Amino acid sequence: MSEASERALVLAHQKLLAAKDLQFDFEKAPIPPSPPDWLVDLVKALGRAFEAVAPVLKFVFWGGLILGAVLIAWFIARDIVRIRLEKRGTPTNLRSGPETWRPSAQRAEALLSDADQLAEQGRFAEAVHLILMRSVDDFAGHRPGMVKPALTSRELAELDALPPQARSAFSQIAQVVERSLFGGREVDAQRFAECRAAYHNFALAERWR
Repeated sequence: MSEASERALVLAHQKLLAAKDLQFDFEKAPIPPSPPDWLVDLVKALGRAFEAVAPVLKFVFWGGLILGAVLIAWFIARDIVRIRLEKRGTPTNLRSGPETWRPSAQRAEALLSDADQLAEQGRFAEAVHLILMRSVDDFAGHRPGMVKPALTSRELAELDALPPQARSAFSQIAQVVERSLFGGREVDAQRFAECRAAYHNFALAERWR
């Protein structure tokens, strides 16, 4: 290496050492302070407590695991039974006598009174539709899970769970409403009277025969 090159290297090194934005001396990291005695005692106490309950925790863990598995199996079995019953159109709470399908006398009389008021105004289609919708509400109240949004009134009337008396009245009313809403057929006083009589015989007859 020539003398000029050595001089240039020395000057570059001195310039590098004089730079204030570079650090060449590194001090050792400070030793962290020791934890306080109360913290050390607390950690030791927790360790001793854990050692004491460790054998019990093993049984608690396995017991919780078994209980969780039993609950999962129970929920799965319940859903399977519910789905199978719904496919048959007979939810679990539908197996009862036909008398339980009848609305209370007060509710039935209130419905007929509301329908009569609409009929007096010549609103026969609305009156029949009111009877149908209140009947659906009654069925849903007496049999939770039976009435689903996707079911049409005709499909409801075909459910095996409906007793013959209820199916006959409901089917007659549903047909008149469907022909009015979807077929554009006018509902007159005679049609209303027939639907009213069908509901009356279903809800208020002294005893079904």
